[in-house]
Amino acid sequence: MPKVVVTGGSGKAGRAVVRDLLEHGYEVLSVDLVPPAERLCPSLVADLTDLGETYDAFKGYEMVVHLAAIPAPGIRTDEVTFRTNTLSTYNVFSVAKDIGMSRVVWASSETTLGLPFDREQPAYAPIDENHPLYPESSYALSKVLGEEMARQFNRWTGIPFIGLRFSNIMEPQDYAQFPTFWDDPTKRKWNLWGYVDARDVAQACRLGLQADINSAEVFIIAAADTVMNRPSRELLAEVFPNVPLHKEIGDFETLLSIDKARRMLGYDPQYSWRQYVGL
Repeated sequence: MPKVVVTGGSGKAGRAVVRDLLEHGYEVLSVDLVPPAERLCPSLVADLTDLGETYDAFKGYEMVVHLAAIPAPGIRTDEVTFRTNTLSTYNVFSVAKDIGMSRVVWASSETTLGLPFDREQPAYAPIDENHPLYPESSYALSKVLGEEMARQFNRWTGIPFIGLRFSNIMEPQDYAQFPTFWDDPTKRKWNLWGYVDARDVAQACRLGLQADINSAEVFIIAAADTVMNRPSRELLAEVFPNVPLHKEIGDFETLLSIDKARRMLGYDPQYSWRQYVGL
């Protein structure tokens, strides 16, 4: 199996990705600003906004899963978030090109689609990859620019760039809070009641490394269901009554469409909060 760098390997998504890749026989280097709490593989502390440190970290590796970023709006100032995320992503893509990596899988975000849907309501639901992009924060804007950078680097090099628009990432201990969402559907309307288990994030990253794709593609990666105990059609009608439903959906089916990921990556989410929380 190839040698893979996982940036942001100490984070919520990174920990799951490192573990999954090791279980599937990959040789992994975890790169982060902080050392991992649990050392599962070789790790390196590096600042990816520094081009030289990025080169040093990636030498000898064939592929990269780029998860390192300020992970959400509001954690740092808008300027710091935009600069950090945009520059680190540029450096990762540039070094991957220069050293001849065979593939880049990287974390985009559901926020590109218009979250929290205050200024712009969804154009339709379930939202898919053809939905207009409405970045509403410097964080979301950094991810939109990352997607455009990926298209241009792919055009220049032919290296596949697989962008994964992750929904709100959860670990099993997070599911205990889900019943607190149920009394008011507006609490989680900000991402159409979406989420994804970190282990399914890991599955998507591994599939991104393996998929028969030569272009720059983006995929929404979410759980198969919503965070709610009410039917998705009912939630949409109550909170977004003017948003058209453009396909038939199951009772609790996600309103962040994963059809493209299923079709092109073979993504099949395995985890749901319903396995952990009694109804």
